[in-house]
Amino acid sequence: MSLHDFLNYLLFGWYPYIAVTIMIGGSIYRFNTDQYSWRSKSSQLLRRRQLMWGSVLFHIGVLVLFLGHAVGMLTPIVIFDAIGIPHDFKQKGAVIVGGIAGVLGFVGCTLLLHRRLSDARIRATSSFADIAVLSLIWLQLLLGLSTIFWTLDHLDGQEMVTFMNWANGLLTVNPRAALLLTNTALIYKVHIVLGLTLFALTPFTRLVHIWSVPVWFLGRPGYQVVRTRRTLGPAE
Repeated sequence: MSLHDFLNYLLFGWYPYIAVTIMIGGSIYRFNTDQYSWRSKSSQLLRRRQLMWGSVLFHIGVLVLFLGHAVGMLTPIVIFDAIGIPHDFKQKGAVIVGGIAGVLGFVGCTLLLHRRLSDARIRATSSFADIAVLSLIWLQLLLGLSTIFWTLDHLDGQEMVTFMNWANGLLTVNPRAALLLTNTALIYKVHIVLGLTLFALTPFTRLVHIWSVPVWFLGRPGYQVVRTRRTLGPAE
């Protein structure tokens, strides 16, 4: 086995399982041992307007991209074929929707990163991990937008089918899944590896709060119970 083949198998055959295992196992460990740190550590009292615009654009863009990647790559191709969605139509839709969401996420992430780096007070309360993970997300969004230029040369959808077959191969623990990405463009490979790395970093950074989707808020009463304060007597 050549070095190229070994690295390809390592990064796209083994690393996905390693990254996801670290993400899930590490998140469970952190939740059980350090729940106090399970938060996004908001700094909303400083430069609130920039935070609002950056956060809204960033979260909308990233959520659309995440759901689009999850549905687009993890859904077996036979399902799209069965309901009559042509590969080229799906590819063009992914470029349009993903491109818009990517721009929103990139602009939002740029605002958040600029705010964190340009304000001395916010920078002083930011850890190395805070700045590093936001920078990596910024780079990941930039790489994702850059892949559009390569994708435009494959609007027939065949490149997309390759990635879908690879992702489904991982789900079914197919040992030959990594071979599907042997000849894909380097920018796609870097984009995938960086995405998996962000998964692996999740338990060790503020990204861990993505698990805390506040669904329970929907059933919460619309009021708070407030009790009056009283002074305790000697016997109490």
